[in-house]
Amino acid sequence: MVLGKVVGTVWATRKDENLTGLKFLIVQHADMDYTLKDQYVVAVDSVGAGVGEVVLVATGSSARQTDVTKNKPVDAVIMAIVDKLDLAN
Repeated sequence: MVLGKVVGTVWATRKDENLTGLKFLIVQHADMDYTLKDQYVVAVDSVGAGVGEVVLVATGSSARQTDVTKNKPVDAVIMAIVDKLDLAN
């Protein structure tokens, strides 16, 4: 899983018919202290996330395990909105 922050939206009116109705968000990777990295991923939103929210992203074959993405050509999915992050340090 990847921790990140939603920083934008991708609009694609022409796409594979299996992707119709899905929302694509741009997620910038983050460290555990929420410091943003210079890495991004476009992910399907399965939980109603929005710009500015901190999220968890699953990638690879795990991205096709949600009800929203099952059997769809998806390689990244937002599957949680982070409320709080506690570290032992």
